[in-house]
Amino acid sequence: MASLVDAAADAGVEVAFSELPHVEGLPRLYFLRAGLIPQFVAAAREMNERGWVLLVEDAYRTARMQRGLGLREDIFAAVLRMVQWECGGEAPAVELLMRRSGALVANLPKVGTHMSGSAMDISVLSRDTGELVDRGGFYPEMSERTPMPSPFVSPEAQQNRQDITALMARHGFVAYPWEFWHYNDGDAYAALLNRTGQPARYGAVHVDLNTGEVAPIADPLAPLVTPEVVREMMMRVLGEQ
Repeated sequence: MASLVDAAADAGVEVAFSELPHVEGLPRLYFLRAGLIPQFVAAAREMNERGWVLLVEDAYRTARMQRGLGLREDIFAAVLRMVQWECGGEAPAVELLMRRSGALVANLPKVGTHMSGSAMDISVLSRDTGELVDRGGFYPEMSERTPMPSPFVSPEAQQNRQDITALMARHGFVAYPWEFWHYNDGDAYAALLNRTGQPARYGAVHVDLNTGEVAPIADPLAPLVTPEVVREMMMRVLGEQ
């Protein structure tokens, strides 16, 4: 792993980083795999040349951080409301809720590309004004506006999404279809979305933040939040409505 903060400073590119705490008050960890740093710097530089500033909202996450997002009640409740609407107002099956929530907050380390150190959640700022470039929602939007091709955003916002995605793609990053802020490369999702048919370069890891050394997560297919916990959370949220 390598520090995005250090990489931006060393390259002399203007990049902003969210100062908000992560789940449980943990600090955000602005690290990506060292092999992705050149394309990160190149994307950030092209944004500067266009009059934009890349705002990194999130990057590498530990398994604890990823699980904590899955347990965040506001995110869980927002997803549950949409799935409940999908089910005609009835309480959804736990399996369906896990699939839907897993698309927004990865529950398996193998496909939780933040845990691979190969993904960034980003916003984009105007370099002149410091204001957010309109993408039809704020990070992390959890609604019908969240999917990248959502028809529920303005034409201007959709064009900005497409322009940002095209810029990131020129530097190797693939857009995740179900979140307009998520870009990644070299992991299982990138291999799937690019239809490479090849094993991914990067997998889910634990990181020594002092040295940057990584060690694989032992069971990358073990769910971080179990169906039993999802059921308990669902019944609690529905009971509070």
